[in-house]
Amino acid sequence: MAHPRLSIVIPAYNESARIEQTLERVMGCVAEQGWDAEVLVVDDGSKDDTVKIVQRWMSVHPRLHLVRNPGNRGKGYSVRNGLLQAAGDIVMFTDADLSAPMEEAERLIAAIVAGADVAIGSRWMDRTRQTIHQPLYRQFFGRCFNWITRTIMGLPFKDTQCGFKAFKREAAQVIFRLQTIERWGFDPEILFIARKLKYTIREVPVTWGHDERSRMSYLKDGMKMLEEMAIIRANSVAGRYDAAIAAMKDTSAMVTPQVEQVVKVSAEARR
Repeated sequence: MAHPRLSIVIPAYNESARIEQTLERVMGCVAEQGWDAEVLVVDDGSKDDTVKIVQRWMSVHPRLHLVRNPGNRGKGYSVRNGLLQAAGDIVMFTDADLSAPMEEAERLIAAIVAGADVAIGSRWMDRTRQTIHQPLYRQFFGRCFNWITRTIMGLPFKDTQCGFKAFKREAAQVIFRLQTIERWGFDPEILFIARKLKYTIREVPVTWGHDERSRMSYLKDGMKMLEEMAIIRANSVAGRYDAAIAAMKDTSAMVTPQVEQVVKVSAEARR
């Protein structure tokens, strides 16, 4: 069986300090593995040289593309913007720090080829695969957040937040059109939507190493994510996801004014 076409989306915001190394590792992995792959870097309104660096690499890598957001919108918006423009049979996203080595994508791809609609990398299914551990306080807050997420959202996964996830293109086109959360809390929402749509989700243990340069604040961003989970639950109880899903089914999963209205209402609920 031929290896499926792959799209790799990398959200980036002010990543000039490490984007060159990231591209070197990603493009090198694509060549070494012989993947039929495109790479999309989604710039989230960077104010440094991120865009210039990516454009320089694009001049020698024809399957490297730059997608630019209309200003700084958040990681969730960046992932959605990239995946909805991706052309691969399997579409995935990875964090710019490559905490999960790019080679680990083979584990996600294998899960999709075996029948899953969604494959999510997990740092906690096999802790022996962690090469650089988080500080204890981050481990504590991370596990607490995951427990709260599982409780509030009804998600049975050990790790919802790992920035290493893959989708069948058809599934991504539906899931991400229903997404409303644009910042850190988007991961639980897309998994919540995928379960509501009865997609098959497989959690896959991956090698992972903590990067000290992580910009996420467990206190500030954690509180924001709790607020966003409450919004997701409110949207679900109000039937907004069901209404959007019904509208998409009526139009072969194309975006409609009804879907756009549901997303607009959900966004207004965050204000």
